[in-house]
Amino acid sequence: MLVIGNGQSRARIDLSRINDEKIGCNAIFRDENVDHLICCDRRMVKQALDFNEINIYTRERWYKEFDSLDVLPLPNLPYKGNDRRDDPFNWGSGPYALLLGAFLSNTVDIIGFDLYGEQGKINNIYSGTPGYNDKDSDQVDYSYWDYQIAKIFKHYPHTRFNIYNTADWICPKGWNFANVSVDNIDNL
Repeated sequence: MLVIGNGQSRARIDLSRINDEKIGCNAIFRDENVDHLICCDRRMVKQALDFNEINIYTRERWYKEFDSLDVLPLPNLPYKGNDRRDDPFNWGSGPYALLLGAFLSNTVDIIGFDLYGEQGKINNIYSGTPGYNDKDSDQVDYSYWDYQIAKIFKHYPHTRFNIYNTADWICPKGWNFANVSVDNIDNL
């Protein structure tokens, strides 16, 4: 199972050459067909439907608004918590994509989860396109992603998570679990 984020690091991978089942986030449908598409934003769901995408997952409270069998509810979180970061509405497409990957497979390869901005600016392949911030926008605060993704790693200890990124990428300290490895994206 390949889970694809939209960080700049994934630009160096030709996704069409990877035959694994794929889970992608948001606007990836503009460039690549995926088996499962995670869109926490209603506007992105509408765009994906216009592209005739199938298996689009969105928030439980919104999926019924779409008159389409192709729109599905996101999976439930594997835990309950009292922190604001534990509220399912505060989870974004990236963490939900990893959650779905862990639910569907016992091995999850991860690309494009760069987390950090580049020189203080947003790090997203689709920045400057409809539904995204401008390319010169400030970087996104990744602290929620860091926390939420660590929760997935913790609650799926029998799932192997292989993170592929650039050689200079720094894995968050909170992701130090026995079931998580980091490798250079060029080795994928």
